[in-house]
Amino acid sequence: MPEASDIAINGSRVHPESITSDAAGNIYVGSVGGTIYRALAGSRTAEPWIVPSTSNGLTSLFGVLADDGRGTLWACNNPPFGGPAPAGATSGLKAFDLRTGALKANYDFPGQGPFACNDIAVGPDGTTFATDTSGGRIFALAPGAGELTLFVASQALVGIDGIAFAGDGTMYINNVRQHTVQRVLRAASGAYAGLTTLTLSQPINGPDALRPVAGNRFLQAEGPGNRVTYVDIEGDRAVITPVRTGLDSSPGVTHIGGVGYATEGKIGYLFDPALRDKSPDPFIIRAFPLP
Repeated sequence: MPEASDIAINGSRVHPESITSDAAGNIYVGSVGGTIYRALAGSRTAEPWIVPSTSNGLTSLFGVLADDGRGTLWACNNPPFGGPAPAGATSGLKAFDLRTGALKANYDFPGQGPFACNDIAVGPDGTTFATDTSGGRIFALAPGAGELTLFVASQALVGIDGIAFAGDGTMYINNVRQHTVQRVLRAASGAYAGLTTLTLSQPINGPDALRPVAGNRFLQAEGPGNRVTYVDIEGDRAVITPVRTGLDSSPGVTHIGGVGYATEGKIGYLFDPALRDKSPDPFIIRAFPLP
């Protein structure tokens, strides 16, 4: 069985959200403060790698996704976390060079807010999709396109969070507010054609990251549920199997081979008056063998 070693994040008050990994085994983590941390393959420390600057415009990060095919690290950038958005603040996708960390492109969400860019997935045809939790929207970026387009907007999608594709190319999403896992139906043209809400084998609590494993199997992180589970799709049913429990607010998960890695956001330190003046450090990426 592969060795599962925790990874320390070298930073204070990091409050990590999403986590991703590339084909080489490097791990990338976004943070509330906008810094992207990277742990090189085999390292037990994630170091600051891309730091907010006027040139890259990073402010506060949710989703991150390594796209090996295009040598890109996608990141969901949002206004500073925890307060009202300043005038002119935007949400959207940023594309960084997966090797150097240089900013390649910026894609603001079009239209009117509220916006909250939350997570990212790349479809079989190379289209990049990003979820908007606050607005109930999914945006799409076609290969070679210079701007995002609206894939769907619906009140039924308010609270959308994780997004991923099964092995057969079917899109699945979860909803952090409605505590659901859903199949996204698409017309032959690829256009949005509705939702199927899956029957869950057990309740879930605040599903967040949704990452493909193989076939119809996904890993899912539940922030307030403090756990990572397998989600196995069987027709219109989703079998939920706990893999790692006892985490401290776990919004993100990725896997390398037979090892899973989950972030602990320790979100209570941002909102609980009894904890707000206390240090949440250290922040550890929890590693665990996958059954």
